[in-house]
Amino acid sequence: MPSLLHSVPLLEVSLLPGLLIPYFSEVMKNSLIIVAVFIFGIMGALFSLIPDFLLNSKLSNYVLYGLMFFVGVSIGADKNGWSVIKQVRFKIILVPLSVITGTFIGVSLVSVLIKDISLRDSLAIGSGFGYYSLSSIFITKLAGSVLGVVALLSNIMREVATLLLTPLLARYFGKLAPIAAGGATSMDTTLPVITKFSGIEYAIIAVFNGTVLTILVPFLVTFILTVF
Repeated sequence: MPSLLHSVPLLEVSLLPGLLIPYFSEVMKNSLIIVAVFIFGIMGALFSLIPDFLLNSKLSNYVLYGLMFFVGVSIGADKNGWSVIKQVRFKIILVPLSVITGTFIGVSLVSVLIKDISLRDSLAIGSGFGYYSLSSIFITKLAGSVLGVVALLSNIMREVATLLLTPLLARYFGKLAPIAAGGATSMDTTLPVITKFSGIEYAIIAVFNGTVLTILVPFLVTFILTVF
């Protein structure tokens, strides 16, 4: 199936972003809610508004276990995702491998440019692949709240950037570029916009890429922060 950008007149293409505004607004709203809740927690603890039992360090472990459980449930319940993994050819594994490689190269350069962030920390943040909720919790637990905040904001920015820049990425860098940019989110939040501008035939690759990266996030983050 040809790309939507090549099947409609130029004037119609210019109107496509307007059709996606409701979807963008919903995703942006969800991202802002996450940030708002996070800031509320900081302010609540700072001004002693949080009950003492919520400050128990073991409670965060239980929350993490619960989050991991529901992540596993969501992946296991996604029959379409598993069927895609079973049906696709072996070459498709090169997509998430390339995303991992490209992300690690990019964050390594960041650690060179920003002296306050070590290579280890940069790799851990990059290993979130846009999955800000899970990666930020792991990083906060293993490396402290400051790096956790950086991971949260960085991965939210990756998701939002993918949503906003996908039309340009698909047009100037190829159909796989939005999938690479989306990282773990290519299986859910950024999938509609990827399908819209890269083509429905790329949906399978996007779902596979997002599924693999989502599974790898906790393992890579933990490995980097405990071994390096």
